[in-house]
Amino acid sequence: MTMKTITQRPYTIFSLLLLAFILAACTAGPDTQTAQPTQIHPTLEESAATPALTEPATLYLAEGLPEGILNIDSLSAFSLVNTPSADLWLGLVNDAPTGNVLTQSTWVYALAAPFPTLTDSVDLSDIEAFWRGEALQVLSGIQAFYLPEAVGKVWQTQWGAAVNPAVIISDELPTADALWEENAWAVLPFETLESSLKVIAVDGFSPLANDFEAAGYPLTLDFALVQTEDSSPDVAVVQPVMDVITTTNRDPDKMTTLVMTGVTALVRATAYRMEEYGVLYPAEGIVDWLTNADLTHISNEVSFYEDCPYPNPHSRLLFFCSNPNYIELFEYIGADIIELTGNHNNDSAYVYGVDVVPFSLDLYNKRGMVYFGGGLDLTDAMTPATITHNGNKLAFIGCNASGPDYAWATDDHGGSAPCGDYEWMAAEISRLKEEGYLPIATFQYYEDYYNFPSEPMVHDFGLMAEAGAVIVNGSQAHFPKGMAFQSDAFIDYGLGNLFFDQMGYTFSNGTNTIKTRWEIIQRHTFYDGKLLSTELLTAMLYDYAQPRPMTEMERRVFLEELFTASGWFSQ
Repeated sequence: MTMKTITQRPYTIFSLLLLAFILAACTAGPDTQTAQPTQIHPTLEESAATPALTEPATLYLAEGLPEGILNIDSLSAFSLVNTPSADLWLGLVNDAPTGNVLTQSTWVYALAAPFPTLTDSVDLSDIEAFWRGEALQVLSGIQAFYLPEAVGKVWQTQWGAAVNPAVIISDELPTADALWEENAWAVLPFETLESSLKVIAVDGFSPLANDFEAAGYPLTLDFALVQTEDSSPDVAVVQPVMDVITTTNRDPDKMTTLVMTGVTALVRATAYRMEEYGVLYPAEGIVDWLTNADLTHISNEVSFYEDCPYPNPHSRLLFFCSNPNYIELFEYIGADIIELTGNHNNDSAYVYGVDVVPFSLDLYNKRGMVYFGGGLDLTDAMTPATITHNGNKLAFIGCNASGPDYAWATDDHGGSAPCGDYEWMAAEISRLKEEGYLPIATFQYYEDYYNFPSEPMVHDFGLMAEAGAVIVNGSQAHFPKGMAFQSDAFIDYGLGNLFFDQMGYTFSNGTNTIKTRWEIIQRHTFYDGKLLSTELLTAMLYDYAQPRPMTEMERRVFLEELFTASGWFSQ
């Protein structure tokens, strides 16, 4: 099976490497905390004048170095010693001895908690108070607080010894499962995060943000390789050590952020508001969430039709089409990936006798938007879309379980990919996984208005997780549903609406709910070929068309209900 593919070239790392090797070094006297600029490398004349060593150069590795900061196996020509006065010294910048700083490494840590944690951000002063054993509501329920030795050493210097017995300093950090079981938090190296953990911002900074700057973040540690004052290895000796030191564990050129959303249907009252207030009106409250990502996914359930009638906000008909001008909304939010599993994707074929899928696909293709889950015919609809960004290979595949028949693609008609027995999709996910892709599977499943998943849904979504998908989403839900983690996959049984006019829903017994206004927008972070983190952004639909970020209280109530529906205890 062929694949629709987009390759996005990563930014060159040359500038980062150049910066690392031209930074001036720092020297520090024994009674100072900061180092003074000095020369990183000796000049050619100095190198020539330095006599060659008759014995191997010695290297001292300070305690608490993060795993992965250097490849020790490549340093067989060096003698590792326990004496800080060795020829070369590697450790925290603040502890560096007097000498030339040859290179530095910036290590970013993240404050992580079990996924169903309601706290989004804490101040460093809150952590300090917890460290000192002071009563503090924001951290009061934490049974244990783990942190690596390097971070613990810095805080011990700043705050003294930890008074709170819940603080545990060790480089043997617990697994994500252990943190869930203990109701514990941990400070973890950025690259070791897992999607079943929630990253808590510190002083308003999150290392998951695209605009993150390590220099202003409280959980950034700098390490330095120092040529000590009385040593004299020449450049040829020093260079092999510099070559195997990792510049940072958070390299932007290895990161990809992906935003995924629920139901979009630019019809009825939503379309009417767009005609009244402008095509961009629906996204004005959340446009930053959608554009501040490398890739943005939209599940557009309704195809575009050139002769689509003017929208009727009061229509009770469930046959839809969208004005082609509305494609400007997708351009405005930076949509990259269009999901076509929706059960209204070819209503026009049923109502007007016109297959509008080819016209809609042409609109996407002209704007460089890749599509999946539907297509010109059955083969196209079943073909995954692949995107490579910053070295992360993502593959998107989807299907429509619920129909109706005219929404499904055939050998000679456009539409969505039918799910069938799901085996074809599971097999394709396994193939993609073997080829190094991170598969992302989505469903247009059977709709209901409950926040918990049905047993068949749990089974069918689980098949994709077991096959190797890293994300499995339900794109059908107008009412947000619970979540799960299974076989290293994040499963969301339904994100709710994005751009659709459901301000409420009346059940068959006459009761009403406004929870159709509640919306989940997922923000996934991939790093170095791994799904590192999943964030839940929460929105409330306003004026039949326009989501806005939830208030703090709205968000808390919403997440508590979702976590309960997931079988999780909110923390």
